[in-house]
Amino acid sequence: MLEKIFKLKENKTDVRTELMAGLTTFMTMAYILAVNPNILSAAGMDKNAVLIATALASFIGTALMALFANYPFALAPGMGLNAYFAYTVVGNMGYSWEIALMAVFVEGLIFIVLSLTNVREAIFNSIPMTLKYAVSGGIGLFIAFIGLQNAKLVVNSDSTLLTYQTFKGETFHSVGVGAILALLGVLIIGILLVKRVKGGILLGILITWVLGILCELAGIYVPDPDAGMYSVIPTAFVSFDFTSLGQTFGKVFQADFAGVRALDFVTVIFAFLFVDIFDTLGTLIGVASKADMLDKDGKLPRIKGALLADAVATSAGAILGTSTTTTFVESASGVTEGGRTGLTAVTTGVLFLLALIFSPLFLTIPSFATAPALIVVGFYMISNVVKIDFDDPSEGLPAFLAIAAMPLAYSISEGIAIGVISYTLLNLITGKARSKKISWLMYVLTVLFILKYVFL
Repeated sequence: MLEKIFKLKENKTDVRTELMAGLTTFMTMAYILAVNPNILSAAGMDKNAVLIATALASFIGTALMALFANYPFALAPGMGLNAYFAYTVVGNMGYSWEIALMAVFVEGLIFIVLSLTNVREAIFNSIPMTLKYAVSGGIGLFIAFIGLQNAKLVVNSDSTLLTYQTFKGETFHSVGVGAILALLGVLIIGILLVKRVKGGILLGILITWVLGILCELAGIYVPDPDAGMYSVIPTAFVSFDFTSLGQTFGKVFQADFAGVRALDFVTVIFAFLFVDIFDTLGTLIGVASKADMLDKDGKLPRIKGALLADAVATSAGAILGTSTTTTFVESASGVTEGGRTGLTAVTTGVLFLLALIFSPLFLTIPSFATAPALIVVGFYMISNVVKIDFDDPSEGLPAFLAIAAMPLAYSISEGIAIGVISYTLLNLITGKARSKKISWLMYVLTVLFILKYVFL
């Protein structure tokens, strides 16, 4: 049955590999179950309700990805978009979280139309292969950067913006020990990969977590909630209380639009729309490139189904009570483990459902245990840059700018924007645009991106 549904042999994979890949993807994404409620609670939303909505939206979106496209990509409420939801739309603009959910819901409906009318697919296909390779490499650096932050190996600096962990001071037994364990985790995963141990990334996460538990039992690691370092020892394993979902479910349709300025609301929808469409496209490009899923023309087969799954999940998530649900870059961890079909996605989705019951256990897995996986996945994805012709500045320079912008601007969509603008203008001004046959859609995207920076 699984072979018939997911075409495992055709995709050169098997059930065990797909299950392991789905579990790995979930383990690297599970942090969203803790992070999303914390962020959206700043908008006045109930934490438990958001956690349940996050798990359900992730299951729905990921299951739809498997059903519509048979790809190993997982979906969940996106980082960055949830912060925009809570701190900008609700915090700075003063709208209720119900209004913000309505903006997300409408954005999803617009995405459904765009996906059915091939607009998003056309955008994907119009991007040159050089930029697709650059996006894959840039996402690799971005993922690694997130991992370094989650491990608190890279921290804030007032003088240089960022600096490395000092491993000294009062927080050594919490932040410092966690950072050291993350470094050990990278080493452990590296050894397992060199030895070609199947499921090495997942094993690395679990081993690092066990080391953290041993350190806490020995008094070496001391939890410090003020520093964002919590106990890694599970105190509970299951919970069957789902009643809090009523605090957010369906509230999108109870939004009070009194005093809402139409132009501002449209601007909010456009902001969600813009970031989501290019984050999703960037993620699909990057992960698909790494998995060699793009055809000889750089196109992703069945992309319409993948984009439709993303769009439907966005509106469904808004009804449940969470910010924009989108394709996650952490899907690359499962792809790295060999995941190639929707069975990987289904596995991840089912685990999100189980997380509703085992949420106390899953939420105990520390970020310093999942961070090494993100760092190693970044290493795998950066390898695509070797396919870029850096000897040709008209190809190499825009690619470099796109790669650099993603981690430094902390945004996949900004990296795409800078890459598209620089690629089009550089080739147009130097007279190479005609020989490279840059599509008219690339010119349209360039103008739109420039207008975005001018007016937004």
